[in-house]
Amino acid sequence: MSKRRFDRRELGAIYVGGVIGALARVGLSEALPHGVDAWPWATFIVNMVAAALLGWFVTRLGERLPPSTYRRPFLATGLCGALSTFSTLQLELFKMIEGGYVGLALAYAAATIVGGFACVQFSTVATRRARVLR
Repeated sequence: MSKRRFDRRELGAIYVGGVIGALARVGLSEALPHGVDAWPWATFIVNMVAAALLGWFVTRLGERLPPSTYRRPFLATGLCGALSTFSTLQLELFKMIEGGYVGLALAYAAATIVGGFACVQFSTVATRRARVLR
């Protein structure tokens, strides 16, 4: 069995994408603060944007552009991975439930799951449709 060697440039691409994604997420969360009794717009928006971008990047990179070693790690793993935030979603849901806002928590969880799938689907279809129109 051969050992897998780490590609430092690939790791660098993930790191740079992650820094950009994390800074965008933190900036939006500071611009749109919320309490336990309110819809967490910052987290919801970044998760929807990250889902849409992920659908677009993966479809475009996989179906339309020539293979590249660093685009997918930079965009999909780094940027989208750091932009989206499942851990913050979980923490917000826990705080909502703990604060007695169970209905809000259920609505937020459902909207995030349905919205995330819808964003991926929409961006994937739009990317494929753009290819057909050209």
